Order: sequence, then structure tokens, then C-alpha cells
Amino acid sequence: MNDTPRGRLPFLRLIALTAAALMIHGYHYGVEDGEIYIPAAQKLLHPNLYPFGAEFFLSHGHLSLFGSILAWTARLTHMSMDWTLLVAYLLSLFATLASCWLLVTACFQEPRAHWTAMLIITAVLAMPATNTGLLLIDPYVTARSFSTPLTLFALASLLEQRYARVMIAMLLTVLIHPQMVLYLLFLIGVMWVADRRRNAVLEPVPALPAVVGMFPTGFHLARATGPYREALYSRDYFFLYNWTWYHWLGMLAPLAILAWFWRGNLRGTRPAFQRISFALIPFGLLSILIAVVLCSSPEFEMFVRLQPLRSFHLITFLFVLLLGGVVGEYLAKARKWVPVAIFIPLAVGMFLVARQTYPNSPQIEIPSKTSTNPWVNTLLWIRWNTPANAVFAVDSHYFMDSENDVHGFRAISERSALADYFKDGGVVSLFPALADEWKQMSSATYGLNHFSVAQFGQLQREYPDVTWTVIHGVAPSGLDCPYQQRGYNVCRLPSPEFPNLKAVEIRN
Repeated sequence: MNDTPRGRLPFLRLIALTAAALMIHGYHYGVEDGEIYIPAAQKLLHPNLYPFGAEFFLSHGHLSLFGSILAWTARLTHMSMDWTLLVAYLLSLFATLASCWLLVTACFQEPRAHWTAMLIITAVLAMPATNTGLLLIDPYVTARSFSTPLTLFALASLLEQRYARVMIAMLLTVLIHPQMVLYLLFLIGVMWVADRRRNAVLEPVPALPAVVGMFPTGFHLARATGPYREALYSRDYFFLYNWTWYHWLGMLAPLAILAWFWRGNLRGTRPAFQRISFALIPFGLLSILIAVVLCSSPEFEMFVRLQPLRSFHLITFLFVLLLGGVVGEYLAKARKWVPVAIFIPLAVGMFLVARQTYPNSPQIEIPSKTSTNPWVNTLLWIRWNTPANAVFAVDSHYFMDSENDVHGFRAISERSALADYFKDGGVVSLFPALADEWKQMSSATYGLNHFSVAQFGQLQREYPDVTWTVIHGVAPSGLDCPYQQRGYNVCRLPSPEFPNLKAVEIRN
């Protein structure tokens, strides 16, 4: 493998790796956190959408320019949001791999180390970052799709002493994902202190005032109670005492190996390799210590949502890159086939994991008006055949239906709905003010797939804005259900105010 001068990007090879990553890990529209981020962007693009319950996704949207960027892009390019998100995903993949390249060339001297690291990270991009609830890269678009490559680019620029680039990348990260930039600031602060101690000069750390200034407001010492406590404890990974032994292994083993990297004087490495290896150790240990403190007393429960262990998303990402470079340096010198031999089984394994995660959906979900997934097909029918101001009632536990492949109702249907238990519960865990509303709505629709006509009537009396429902199973007689396919029914709820609802076209 030929070398590429430091600072230069091998564009064609990075494009090939981007295509490989797409094939291995797939792409899915409106799954998982996409249920939160996509509606925020859609509402900015089409303000008449989501007239009801928008607070469950705008709570995140108000803190970030992510939705605005997508809406501006769609408006300028005249692409639909579906295609805008697919293009954004491909660009984010390329940007992530390009940032990885800058990091490995800053840490390693030889091409064999560079390309082994790049092949390995491409193969495992969708691996979990221990028990943080995060993947290194999601196979869908969220604010992290943009903040992750920016964070990696900032670190690569810091290692190369390109400080203007660092500041620009950090500013963009703040605007897109304010929470994730805190971990970057924390790590930069650790690196700064380590460098100062090495030079025997102790000065105030410039990054720390920024961290303090960005600390969220509204936190106080108190036990979580009522519906908020239920939402908070539904995220068991927030609490370190819920982590199993293999989660702890996934957290501590990389730190131990990083300590060896730091002390090992390994062949073919640059000074930046030892510098970042060392900094990640106190960065990880301090994060664990903070998590232990927050879990030590019920009085700290309101602070648990800060999720200090999310730092292991960045630690895991960097560890995989460094480990891949070391493997390439020591195993691929006389065996040119080693990088590919490592890449293939990893890629096959991750591809199989991706298929198991989304078994009822295509590996790459190209935007279309129909889908082979019956749940997604139902939501697409709703998008094109119901009024833009329709408000839906869906079983609050629909995310647990295995056929759905965790596709979100709001994101794909582009329609309002009462709060669901799981994904909106995650929003509530971060924004306690929504807890009572979330609990009331999710309780009202629990078991909806088995409601009688009388129960739907009671639901409408409680929520008069609700005009439609989706039922997975047999719909009760007496409901008008214009869509009935593959076990899903889309039904109008009886309402004397809207006897003849017709679809409303929302696009020009």
C-alpha cells in the first residue's frame, strides 16, 4: 500500500471505504433516535406538520442547529427530507473516515498501520461503545452523525497543533450537539494538564471555564419522583451499578491496553500516539469516578442524566483506531494480506449483526413511497393519505414490536401522535418537565391494539385532538379503516366534527 503525505486525504480510497461501511452497516430511515431528530427538521421545513405533541422532539431541537441544517439543505437543494437525510448520512460516513485518517496518520508512521486501522474501523463502525447506549456510528442520521467526525477532526488537529481548526471544529460541535462537546472539552483539558505537568509549568486550564459555562441549568440535589423517576430508571445504563461484568470489562480493558500503549514505546508510532494514549486513561477514570459519585446517593438522581460515561464513546473510538494501527505495524510488515484477513471476518460479523438488528427491513433503506417492512409501509401510507394535521393514537409500547424494527411513527408518517413509552420516555429522562404529560399519554394508549370501540371513545374524550389510530391486529367492528394490510389497520376515530376526512397534500 502506497503512502499518502500527511495532511492529504486519499479521497478515492476513503470513498471506497465509505461504500464498504454503507454495505456492512446499512442505512435506516427514522429508526431509534431518528424519531426525535427527524420530526424537528421536518417541522422546520413544513411548519404545518406536527400540530400536537411537538414538545417531545422540540426539547432536543431547540438546543441544536442540526434540524435547521437539514431543513436549509432540503430547501436549497429541493430534495425531500428522506433524500436529504440519506445524502447527509453518506457525507457523515465519509467525514468520519476522513477524520479517522487524519488521526491515524498523526499517530503512526507507516502506511501498513494507517490502512490496517482504517479497515478495522470501517468494519466495526456500528459497534457499541460498551454499555453507554451509543454505537460508534449509528446506521441512521442524528446530531451525533455530525458531531462525531467534528470531534475526531478537532482531536486530529490538536495533535497536529492546528489550533484554528480545533476552535472551528469545537464551535461547530457546540452548535450541533452541545452535550457531546463537553466530553471533547474534558479530554482537551486533560491533555492540556498532562502537557503542562510534563513541562513542569502549572497554569489555569483554559478549557475548564468553558465547561463550567456550558453546564446545564435546572439541576438540584433531590430524589427523582413520580413519572420522572420511572422514565429515568427505564434507562438502566445511566446507573453504573446496573452494569454487568462484561460491560465493566468493555470499559476497563481498553484503559489497561492504553496504559501499555503509553508505556510501551511501540515501534512505528509518533509522539501523538503516546500523548493521546496517556490522556485517555485519566479521562476514562475520572468519568468512572463521576459516575460512581452520581450513583452513590438518591440525592444525586437529578444529575444522572448528565451521563458522564458517554465519554467512553470517544474512548472506544480512539482505542479501536490505535489498536488497529498497532496490529498493522506489528503483523502486516511482512504479511501484506493481514489487514484484509482481519477486515473480512469483522465485516461479515458486523453485517450479520446488522441484519439481525433490522431483520424485517432492507439493509439500505432507499427513500420510496412503499416498503417491504409492513409497519413502515403502513406509516408511508399514512404520510400520503391522511391530513397533515391528523393526530394519531398508537399503542405506547409499539417500539417493542419486533416487526417494527424500531422505526418511529412520527419520523416516517410525518404525523402527530400521543407520546410513546420508550422513545419519548428517553426524552423525558433528559427533560423532567415533560414527565407528567408523557405518563398520562403513554398510559392512555397502553394496550391500544386490543381496545374496543368504547375504549377508543373514552380515549377521544380524554384527548379530543386524536382523530386517527393504527391498530396492529384485528380492528374492532364499527371503525372506518381505509388501510388494512399485513396485519396493520389505519382507522378513523368516530368524531361528529370530522365526518369526511380527506387527505391533504402538504407539498407543492
